[in-house]
Amino acid sequence: MMKRSAAMVTMEDVIKAFRCRAPEERIPVLRLELDYELALLYEAMMENSVAKMSESKKRLEKIRREMLILEAL
Repeated sequence: MMKRSAAMVTMEDVIKAFRCRAPEERIPVLRLELDYELALLYEAMMENSVAKMSESKKRLEKIRREMLILEAL
């Protein structure tokens, strides 16, 4: 079984993004989500909460993947 890296984009991801009717509308929303999630990560770091940091990093990775796909279209 092959291990998928976190940044790997599948064909399913590309098809899903391509079917999105307005990627140019989604990108600004993703940027806002990115800013918000970075603020949450900062708060988690200030609280020294490993669990919150981990969750925030997972959400940031999902946002990053979607941004990469949409900006490539």
